[in-house]
Amino acid sequence: MYDEHIYIVHRIPIYYMYMKSKSTFGRSTSALKRTVIGLAIILFIAPTACSQSLSVSVLGDSYSTFDGYITPSTNETWYYQGNRGNNDVSDVTQTWWWQFINNNGLRLCVNNSWSGATIGYYGYDGNDYSARSFITRSDNLGCPDVILIFGGTNDSWAGAPIGAYKYDKLRRDDYFFYRPALAHLLEHMKKRYPNVELVFMINSELSDDVTESTKTICDHYGVHWILLHDIDKQSGHPSQKGMKAIATQLTEKFKDWKLLKDE
Repeated sequence: MYDEHIYIVHRIPIYYMYMKSKSTFGRSTSALKRTVIGLAIILFIAPTACSQSLSVSVLGDSYSTFDGYITPSTNETWYYQGNRGNNDVSDVTQTWWWQFINNNGLRLCVNNSWSGATIGYYGYDGNDYSARSFITRSDNLGCPDVILIFGGTNDSWAGAPIGAYKYDKLRRDDYFFYRPALAHLLEHMKKRYPNVELVFMINSELSDDVTESTKTICDHYGVHWILLHDIDKQSGHPSQKGMKAIATQLTEKFKDWKLLKDE
């Protein structure tokens, strides 16, 4: 997959060069032929060059936020520039997603993360969290090659009802239960983003119900999942050490799945 916008931009100067070559070389067939062959090579190389770097979007909660780097900017964030006192992550380059993308030569498309967000509509104290839910935000992730879904943490912490495994005839009321909500999210995203690799990241230390349900539903839809482990946290959120561990574990999994080259 290549960035169509970049490719189209390449076509304009190439066409101009071709027309200029006709006026420059006049009736010199050999010279014109060499020019056309050269332009054909460029046309072949342009989309190939653009395809070397995968673009990545992130759909997440507080673990994936950083002030000034999330879209839309009105989403609530947890990590900020500078020392916040209860966590040592103070720069965007220390986040798990920045390290993963930068270290593997990838490109960030959209980071749509919102602090406190739940997969479904059930929030803390039983409040309706539909506005910030993963379901609601899942359409706003750009046109990436890969989508990293890092959620389930707040559903676990808020004690969202687990519900039954249900994959069809879902209604809004079902989205207040974790299993139907996640099923709807993944089914919708599979249809919304064809030929895009979906990866679900499961936080460490979540409830057994949320952890096992996530694995089962991801398997049902053929979505890659990774269960994180040994993530150092401060105030319940990854520290610098924890962020690095997430990026490292994710990279190793991507290589296992052959989504990255194992150098």
